[in-house]
Amino acid sequence: MTTTAHASQGTRRPDHFLWGASTAGHQVDGNDTNADTTFLEHVTPSVFKVPADAACNSWEQWEDDLDLIKSFGLNAYRFSVEWSRIEPEHGHVDESALDHYDRVVDGCLERGIAPAVTLCHFTAPHWFAKEGAWFNPQAPDWFTEQCSRVISRLGDRIALAVTFNEPNLPHILAAGGLPQEAIDLQRLCLDAASRKAGVARYRTGNVAIPEEFDELEEGFKKAHRAAVAAVRAERSDLPVGLSLSVIDDTYATERGKELCETKRAACYGTWVDAVQGDDFIGVQNYEQLVYGDDGIIPPVPGAPVNGMGTEVKPLSLAGSVEYIHELTGMPVVVTEHGISTDDDELRCRFIRESVPPLIDMVRRGVPVLGYFHWTLLDNFEWISGYDSKLGLCSVNRESGNFERTPKPSAGVYRDLVASAVL
Repeated sequence: MTTTAHASQGTRRPDHFLWGASTAGHQVDGNDTNADTTFLEHVTPSVFKVPADAACNSWEQWEDDLDLIKSFGLNAYRFSVEWSRIEPEHGHVDESALDHYDRVVDGCLERGIAPAVTLCHFTAPHWFAKEGAWFNPQAPDWFTEQCSRVISRLGDRIALAVTFNEPNLPHILAAGGLPQEAIDLQRLCLDAASRKAGVARYRTGNVAIPEEFDELEEGFKKAHRAAVAAVRAERSDLPVGLSLSVIDDTYATERGKELCETKRAACYGTWVDAVQGDDFIGVQNYEQLVYGDDGIIPPVPGAPVNGMGTEVKPLSLAGSVEYIHELTGMPVVVTEHGISTDDDELRCRFIRESVPPLIDMVRRGVPVLGYFHWTLLDNFEWISGYDSKLGLCSVNRESGNFERTPKPSAGVYRDLVASAVL
């Protein structure tokens, strides 16, 4: 594997391997009324199939979620703080929201769970989107104010901080052949939001149009560097980094190799300089793509596929981790890994076959600091609404009580963690 490796300057690491599950506020909490995504869910046309609405009601039932994590034998929980709840209007801080996250962090520690906090998991306040979001030159300053207030309140008790979740996702989707209809719908959605909000350019982090991808990523990079400095100013010993969406790209022909390397340069290579000096880089992997002379080779007929329609390849996790570590020279945290499927037996096999190769990498000395499975609950999966099932637990949303029911895959993960010696 030919890469451009850089040595990481970061030295801060968790004091034990993190075995956890990940969630994101907008996807599980419910009634995230002041968020940009909520606004986009209610314009016409919207790229979102349905609104998140009550989601999994985790804002109220967060203790149930922590009890599940403990019952699975996990020692870590990655969750996001919602900027729109903490600063619902520009300049107005809702202390009750910070109090809520205080309770969640303390609840984790009471159960022997290390809290890992994502400072921006796609969503941002409605007021921020009205100002142009990450395209606004003032965005890094506004975001660092948010990071400072969160780390000032929580930083003494959390295990690590993730500034951004998958800021390279627009380029990933484009490289994967995003259909023109999807691009057109995102454009129409943003136009409708701009009209409804009465602004020239309503913009968000996870609905974007191709001609703005580069500018959006530059905004993320500037905000990330500023956020890292803000986190360290509040707590100098807290490990901090960002997560990237990483497909295990490979190839079957020489032309396929060229296509693969071009894609990797556009989707990952541009982030190498932006993350230098961080303490880790997060890897979020769900699939492998194989390139041939004409682009991505479709799945073998009859092979099991995930909800994205790509062939299930358990070794994609180890492949993506190895690639990003060699590319950046940095320690890795698997901040997300999972499979979209209604077939939990397929998820069981996927976990059994994906995670042991990662464990072997750790034993060989590759600096992998933790693994977080996506996700704890069947939740709101953005544009697909509630159709995509990635949870270790199902959630009965129709009952109004949001009962969580562990799937067999949760037991497989529990047993694998219990038997791992690292």
